[in-house]
Amino acid sequence: MSLRVLVVDDTVVFRRIVSDALTGLPGVEVVGTASNGKLALARMAALQPDLVTLDIEMPEMNGIEVLEAMGPAGPKAGVIVLSSLTTRGGEMTVRALELGAFDFLTKPDRGAPTENLAHLRECLRPMLRAFERRRDIRAMLGRDGVAPPQANTPAMCPSTTASAALEPPVARRPSAGPPLVLIGVSTGGPTALAVLLPSLPRDLNAPVLIVQHMPAMFTKPLAASLGRKSLLRVTEARDGEVAEPNCAYIAPGGAHMKVVAGTRGETILRITDDPAENGCKPAADYLFRSVALQFPGRAVATILTGMGNDGTAGLRLLKRGGCRSIAQDEASCVVFGMPKEAIGAGLIDTVAPLDRIAAAIVRSVREGA
Repeated sequence: MSLRVLVVDDTVVFRRIVSDALTGLPGVEVVGTASNGKLALARMAALQPDLVTLDIEMPEMNGIEVLEAMGPAGPKAGVIVLSSLTTRGGEMTVRALELGAFDFLTKPDRGAPTENLAHLRECLRPMLRAFERRRDIRAMLGRDGVAPPQANTPAMCPSTTASAALEPPVARRPSAGPPLVLIGVSTGGPTALAVLLPSLPRDLNAPVLIVQHMPAMFTKPLAASLGRKSLLRVTEARDGEVAEPNCAYIAPGGAHMKVVAGTRGETILRITDDPAENGCKPAADYLFRSVALQFPGRAVATILTGMGNDGTAGLRLLKRGGCRSIAQDEASCVVFGMPKEAIGAGLIDTVAPLDRIAAAIVRSVREGA
């Protein structure tokens, strides 16, 4: 069955580019277009698309207003937001993701229309696969897309799986200082972080270092939004600052974040322009690797929802030093890619639904302190 898509943009050029990019993908049918938000809502009701590509900045009714109208009582469709690479575009995109958008793309600006078309198609291809996978999982779980209620039991530990058996047990090294909480996340991340971070206590007594796959100008508004919800102080990381306990630092979009040990053993954040890893910048592997080298045995690493395998290679190095590891379960992920890869590699101690991960982090920090 084909994926039915409605294309919404206020410019003829981008409606054409997005439509052509989608039409060139197998199993995708563009069922219509709309030039503004009001028309989009009417066409959603009439055409019942599976997915909407939604321009975020439109006159009359913008993408945020469309998403608000698509609340619990509104049209049912997934949304991929198209945004400009600006501060305002970043702020609106973060809000769109908080309102339930599946993912986002920045509008291509590569000069020739053929280049823009090819770039957009390559970006959309994995997103659509991930969206279809999530749709299938939700259909299996039930109409609401959530797992059946469970007793309040401890999170699962996949230590008896065949993949876990391939990894020999690692002896934990004595902790040389307070632990570091590491989080790697991609697609679905802003929503997941908005659940996780507010659930962490103000006396966690560990810095939280976050890699969220995002471009420049998007992570600062994300940090501001999360900071308004959280007991921890949440900021976009700055080069050279010391990572303090009870603060969360988000790697700046379009750059890498790593740690180095200061002269008194403090954790100093460094922001670099090194090449992308796993197609990502920032990359979780880059951060994880630096922690494994600088502070072995002191990390609690968490892999949340996201496409690809970023985090697995770095987690392998962390585990050699005795890192504790947590992964989000499939049922609560928007995309079960990054957690699946880490679980399959036998590198995860605890698998838990999103709403139990904060408790797992706190328990690991306190046990390791």
